[in-house]
Amino acid sequence: MTSAADLEGLVARLVAAHRPASTPRPAFLRAQYDAGLAWVAKPVGRGGLGLTVADQATVDRALHAAGAPDNDPAANSIGLGMAAPTLLRYGTTDQVDRFLRPLWTGEEIWCQLFSEPGAGSDLANVATTAVLDGDTWVVDGQKVWTSGAQNAAFAILVARTDPGAFKHAGLTYFICPMDDPGVEVRPLRQITGEAEFNEVFLTGVRIPDELRLGAVGQGWEVATATLNNERVAIGGGESRRESGMIGVVADTWRRHPDRRRPVLHDRLLRLWVDAEVARLASDRVRRRAADVAPGPGDSAAKVTFARIAQQLTSLEVELLGSEGMRYDDWTMRRPERVSFTGRGPGYRYLRAKGNSIEGGTSEVLLNLIAERVLGLPAEHRPDKGAPWNETAR
Repeated sequence: MTSAADLEGLVARLVAAHRPASTPRPAFLRAQYDAGLAWVAKPVGRGGLGLTVADQATVDRALHAAGAPDNDPAANSIGLGMAAPTLLRYGTTDQVDRFLRPLWTGEEIWCQLFSEPGAGSDLANVATTAVLDGDTWVVDGQKVWTSGAQNAAFAILVARTDPGAFKHAGLTYFICPMDDPGVEVRPLRQITGEAEFNEVFLTGVRIPDELRLGAVGQGWEVATATLNNERVAIGGGESRRESGMIGVVADTWRRHPDRRRPVLHDRLLRLWVDAEVARLASDRVRRRAADVAPGPGDSAAKVTFARIAQQLTSLEVELLGSEGMRYDDWTMRRPERVSFTGRGPGYRYLRAKGNSIEGGTSEVLLNLIAERVLGLPAEHRPDKGAPWNETAR
């Protein structure tokens, strides 16, 4: 059993050999990965030590105290939360060796090419095709709602490789190089004024078969595993009490005693309790994810996150009155990350509308929970019992 003192000793040795003040950030992060201190719950040789998620907090505290840089996880959330666990589960040794370390250090950003104009919640209806030409797949199609595509080096991609098979069975999963000349990224401006998402056009994109993740036709299984990990990443993050949006709204309440009303106080207290229950449940999901592969039950964390975020941002605007109706900046941007607390209440209110769509619509996830967790009767399906399609961003 590794104690906190043992972990602090490992951090001390890392910092002594690679002083944060004089070591370039990428070099320090590579050394941290090689020392198994990147994500300690992952396997030895894969940036971890085979320990628990709880041990990561000890490592992070020691690194922070030493002035070590972090890997800016918000800038590569899809890579860290979705691509990495999928690589570890389905990737070959060569694929994991090639991609995992630069993914964790942030030297290579990843995006997700799942959703299409005609295949959002109905993901298994993907129309993008991949045709084998020798040992290379030629990909043609269009993807949409792709976060961070403008900065990505690689994408996780689902494409149809067998048009004659039933839709779930005809999919295959790939790693797509985003610098291929056939990849075109166009910004999508949202209601917030920003272009956080993109549409991506794929024209004759050539992907070597060695970048196929899983077997041909196994794409639905691999994609489902990725989506389960996404929901843990969205709804199962580590946080402290009264952090995030509940902290913002509680602070607004304290700063504006003139806006207080009994009915608003009741709403705030109910949401505070909901947020605290969700935080504790998410912490359990996060700790459990190190030992058990995410499943349909973990979708509950994402559904809850979306509901509470929308209710809290609405309450904040109501508390602020006319001040809450002002918008801070409509400038067209292509941000690298989403920061609810870094913008004004108008932005938070509008951006939260997407929380119940991205990462799986709440309606689809509630169906998933009802059928696969609670065991409620399934709706009629023409495919004789295949699981309902799931959405992605």
